[in-house]
Amino acid sequence: MKMILKTLKEWVPSIAVAVIAALIINTYVAQAVTVPTGSMLPTIQLKDELIVEKMKPLTDFSFGDIVVFWPPLANNKDRYVKRLIGLPGDTIEIKDGSLIRNGQKVDEPYVKSAMTYTFKQVTVPAGNYLFLGDNRNESYDSHLWPTPFVPEKDLIGKAVFRLFPLSHMGTIE
Repeated sequence: MKMILKTLKEWVPSIAVAVIAALIINTYVAQAVTVPTGSMLPTIQLKDELIVEKMKPLTDFSFGDIVVFWPPLANNKDRYVKRLIGLPGDTIEIKDGSLIRNGQKVDEPYVKSAMTYTFKQVTVPAGNYLFLGDNRNESYDSHLWPTPFVPEKDLIGKAVFRLFPLSHMGTIE
């Protein structure tokens, strides 16, 4: 019995430190996320496992980044994974099957089908962002939400690496 107590005394502090470190990393540094829908096809597949970098104060969110966030939807409990299309101050519209950003048609090689809808011109307010899925015609995103903008406080982080499936492991573009 003394041997068991001695072993516990030796290991408990190490285990406690490891658990605390894991919680800090998961909360503030990086987290694994499973993609819940096919809205980002073909770039990201349903059930892919991604690493999300969560150090928002050190992150420069840019047009085209894949971001995990809480959408501006009542009673929503799911995180969304979408492509960042509109930064604060950008004007965005969709017409004739194309994304128009700040008056210029955007080349989007990751979108495989032209959009079959229109989205009236909007200007992204300060402190907000606008997101669309790569699978544009099948994605529940900013163009369909009652409020198309995601406040900065609801961003979780940038998807930076695919863990699973192993055959597609690597950085995400």
